Amino acid sequence: MFRKVLFGCGLAFTAAAAFAATTSQAADTPAAMTAAQVVDRNVAARGGLTAWRTVDTLTMSGQLDAGGKPNVELPFVMKLKRGHKSRLELSFRDQTAVQVYDGAQGWKVRPFLNRNEVEPYTPAEIKVAAASEELDGPLVDYAKKGTKVELLGTEKVEGENAYKLRLSSKTGTHRTIWIDAKTFLERKIEGEPKKIDGKMRVASVYFREFKTENGLTTPRVLETVYEGTKVSRKMKIAKVVVNETMQDALFQKPQVALAGAPAR
Repeated sequence: MFRKVLFGCGLAFTAAAAFAATTSQAADTPAAMTAAQVVDRNVAARGGLTAWRTVDTLTMSGQLDAGGKPNVELPFVMKLKRGHKSRLELSFRDQTAVQVYDGAQGWKVRPFLNRNEVEPYTPAEIKVAAASEELDGPLVDYAKKGTKVELLGTEKVEGENAYKLRLSSKTGTHRTIWIDAKTFLERKIEGEPKKIDGKMRVASVYFREFKTENGLTTPRVLETVYEGTKVSRKMKIAKVVVNETMQDALFQKPQVALAGAPAR
């Protein structure tokens, strides 16, 4: 009798363990969703469509990795305005590098490299700038932007389930973005490849440390990692300002005098 009871308990334990494993696996499996549903959940998690449509300008400031040994962190100010306008200022030893894009043309001043003249963007740089997202990101109003979104399934990103979306822009460019299956915030996006050690390296940008201010949720750390290397660069965002007044002149060809002036 004891052996029968023991055997029965063993069967019960096995069944319970199998049930628990099945339940755990089911709980760990992301819910079946369409691409549109994933996008809707993402936009809602970031503050909602209505809130983002009211954003005309965005200013971010903080520290940007510049590399080196030891790693150097440079203060930066990034200003974004609808129409794909952008302005990046990097400060180093009382000098300021400026990178500006007005939605069609771009210019740069690089005093760190003893290049104090205003240089135009190269064709490759213009292509990258033109393909960059609007200030609200690639998924807000994606259909109005002419972007098509396809759900490619789910994958693990740093141990967490994520929906994998393929974005196809109206210009013919393609990018992949991963949306966390629990929070529906971005976990990773395909970055611009870069030549390192003589080889073009695939880049991935990871989104970390989200924070909600004024009803909008944004990442405060963006880390770019290059495949096959130990190279990574972080952008640490300390402050975000929404709808700061910005004149279009701010995004036009910079004056050379700005090269020696500290960032505002």
